[in-house]
Amino acid sequence: MYSDGRVRRNAAMAKEESAWPTQNTSAASNWGFPRILIPVARNTNPILMTRIFAILLMLNLALTTSPPDVLGDEGMYLFNDLPTKLLKDRHGFEPSAEWADHLRLSSVRFNSGGSGSFISSDGLVLTNHHVASDTLHKLSTPERNLIDDGFLAKTKADELKTPDLELNQLVSIEDVTNRINAGVKTDASAEDAATQRRAAIAKIESESTESTGLRSDVVTLFGGAQYHLYRYKKYTDVRLVWAPETEAAFFGGDADNFEYPRFNVDATIMRVYENGQPAKLDHYLKWNRDPITDGELVFVSGNPGRTQRIFTVAALEFLRDDRIPYVLEYLRRKEILMQQFGLEGKEQTRRARDELFGIQNARKAYTGMLAGLQNPQTMATKRGREDRLLQQVGERDEIKGLASAWKEVNEIQAEKREMLSQSASLRSTLFDLAQQIALLAAEDKKPNEERLRGFTDSSRDSLLQELLSTAPIYTDLEQAKLADELSRMIIQRGADDRLVIEILAGQSPGERAASLVAGTKLNDVAVRQALIDGGLNEVLDSDDPMIELARKMESEYRRIRKRNEEIEERERQAYAKITEATTAIEGTGGYPDATFTLRLAFGTVKGYEEDGNSIPPFTNFAGAYEHAAQHEGQADFDLPASWMKSKGQVALDTQLNFVCTADIIGGNSGSPVVNRNGELVGLIFDGNIQSLTSDYIYSDVQGRAVSVAGVGILESLRSIYDAKELADQIGR
Repeated sequence: MYSDGRVRRNAAMAKEESAWPTQNTSAASNWGFPRILIPVARNTNPILMTRIFAILLMLNLALTTSPPDVLGDEGMYLFNDLPTKLLKDRHGFEPSAEWADHLRLSSVRFNSGGSGSFISSDGLVLTNHHVASDTLHKLSTPERNLIDDGFLAKTKADELKTPDLELNQLVSIEDVTNRINAGVKTDASAEDAATQRRAAIAKIESESTESTGLRSDVVTLFGGAQYHLYRYKKYTDVRLVWAPETEAAFFGGDADNFEYPRFNVDATIMRVYENGQPAKLDHYLKWNRDPITDGELVFVSGNPGRTQRIFTVAALEFLRDDRIPYVLEYLRRKEILMQQFGLEGKEQTRRARDELFGIQNARKAYTGMLAGLQNPQTMATKRGREDRLLQQVGERDEIKGLASAWKEVNEIQAEKREMLSQSASLRSTLFDLAQQIALLAAEDKKPNEERLRGFTDSSRDSLLQELLSTAPIYTDLEQAKLADELSRMIIQRGADDRLVIEILAGQSPGERAASLVAGTKLNDVAVRQALIDGGLNEVLDSDDPMIELARKMESEYRRIRKRNEEIEERERQAYAKITEATTAIEGTGGYPDATFTLRLAFGTVKGYEEDGNSIPPFTNFAGAYEHAAQHEGQADFDLPASWMKSKGQVALDTQLNFVCTADIIGGNSGSPVVNRNGELVGLIFDGNIQSLTSDYIYSDVQGRAVSVAGVGILESLRSIYDAKELADQIGR
């Protein structure tokens, strides 16, 4: 998975999925970005599918022999509701409030879709190479390819300022459930309830931002049973310090993606600045310089993107039969598009590489998830638990009325199916900028509490950070993407559709895309700034063709978004009842589905059995060189020249990667792995193939989180990248 699965399920899916047709207008989810240039989409690997089905059989055996509420080291726990008793009973460890607060304040979230941690008192931040790849791509030029060649700033003056990166440090959490619910009338329709809830959330966020100066986000938990206010300190001056070559960070390429053993240095170091100087931090992770041991208890502090473990059987069937197949068709189309664009030349390959990587990684991850849902045993296990729960609900007079929630979720899936292919986005950077600017201008005319989410006062600074990014925009790539989306819109809506006719303006998709890209001036930051400053009048008077197109599509965008919000509101209310019923039967405790907010997971360093073989928990540098030699002639298994040149200086027995049983998912990429003392011992970058079902079912029979060993990062810095001074700063 380029972690996140790699947990490179991670970054890409967060980025890519936000652009896919979806009912979830506020979703944050993720995964990652792989590469490989071939002219046509690959068929599903039969060996891969056979392995996935074998894995699922073992998984379901574990599920049917374990209590429904306890599955090994399962859990993505809230920092304000940690499983202290469970940890004490199972592992003899009871985290103190100081321990948890320090870890929380040492952790960060990347707005690009991933996690990280502070690792020095002067602002150093550790994350994955694949989490940073979007930034590396934006900082690259035809003359300086940071993705291929890597980067090291020898001095602070050499550190490269990122164009639009925002890091969030979670400062506080407040339960605002009662305030949100009080703002929604009990007899309100779904449409009115969605409006009232949005207003209540906007009011709370705005008041918090105004009083604290912190980014303030209301987070929906347990399907709508709880709402928590998360306050973040934002860092927007972020600079690149070190990144290895992709050959080292993604060694093994697509073939090794989601596999183990692995031999990757999927790591990058950045630095946060305040007022032009490196930030002075009170909370950062000390770095354990000893190798980790088999069976050791470890903790993962990160931002898992999204899980569906609360989903009913009907909701999972919708994923299996409709949504995931639809997304896979979309990804395969885009994969072919980006591959073909890359074949036009070396520079085109570089420009398309980051996006292609994300598409391929997401496609592979979704293929695995679909295989899991298509296994009859998976649904049988889910249905068995649901039937038992419903039977018990029906036997208790005080909660039997809640059983209707399952029926409501079932009915909602038909409406989600109807909305699945409806979209009013064209998924190009230039059009997205135009659409966001047009919406911002219109929303600014409304009272804050009536605005769409993402356009309120509390969201404004982050939105402007994106709209005014200085990252390069490649017009040839924009034209190719826009032409494909226009063609796809014709297929979805029909050539005689009124909106299609209006958008094409008598031209073919290719001709229309060319005229739009050639005519727009939105690739100029100053032009975007002028439109934002001028507000609605400036937008309405603009003759920029991309802005004009955004205005034509605005009413359809609003119609679709409003309809999706109504569906989400009904589903939210239904899942709140399901949570209430489940709690009444099974008790309190546990954890909510992932929401791309900070969570704590735990597990032990542990190998596993696969195909009759024992897979050890560790790999080392010697294994990396052996792996390269065994695959000589295969490009994705070529170690970079820096590694080959430095082989004699590397302590080959140093740990490089390891696995543990911690419960992770997309968004956890870049998460620090710490020991009982809160010291960093590793860096999450992937999950193995057996963890692909973790969106909806967790098992540690074979599923593992994959990390770069902390000692391996230090060894590479000292012995390969001539970065001894940087290595000395880490943890201090």
